[in-house]
Amino acid sequence: MTAALEVHDLHAYYGESHVLQGVSLDAAESECVAILGRNGAGKTTTISSIVGFVRPRSGSVRLRGAEIAGLSPHRIARAGLSLVPQGRRVFADLSVRENLQLTAHARRDGWDLERVLALFPALVRRLDAFGDQLSGGEQQMLAIGRALMRNPRVLLLDEPSEGLAPKIVDEVGEALVRLRESGIALLLVEQNLALATRVAQRVYVMNKGTIVFSGTAADLAGSREIEARYLGV
Repeated sequence: MTAALEVHDLHAYYGESHVLQGVSLDAAESECVAILGRNGAGKTTTISSIVGFVRPRSGSVRLRGAEIAGLSPHRIARAGLSLVPQGRRVFADLSVRENLQLTAHARRDGWDLERVLALFPALVRRLDAFGDQLSGGEQQMLAIGRALMRNPRVLLLDEPSEGLAPKIVDEVGEALVRLRESGIALLLVEQNLALATRVAQRVYVMNKGTIVFSGTAADLAGSREIEARYLGV
């Protein structure tokens, strides 16, 4: 499979604290890859380094073969990478329709308002509601839809199940499977092991800024030591 995203030997710091210590991972077209680990393992820093919020000290990040490490976040977004941030961060004083239209980047046969609403029909009746009038689940759907309106090549999701009821987590999981099947590469940071292994074909487990396991979801399920030691399962 063609690599949509390739991260090689990534090192990142906060001040003098060496947070990421040689992280390498990849995601192919039409593939979902999950990064798992406890709080403080380096998952969000990995995402932040890929999207440009944190400037890596060294290492490579390639998006469909083009080097993007060290570029500004807006240039990385223009290159074809979209982020669904932790905490959703929808615009509270804009309507659902305005949130979606704000980021729209049209592409033939790509994601538009109609297609996003088909993925998340719960938003159809909420188009004129403001962001702060939505439930947590509706906000998460909106955050994913807003990222899709950029028509990305790779979609990064940081803890999309956080704070959601189990029924809504299931709905989000179904949507992510459909996105994967549509051809988008997904990089999913998640603490919900059941969701991650349901959606992702491959998983990476992080601990203290390093990758300590990589393999399929089935490989992880067969490695009780990894689950117990690094995921608390």
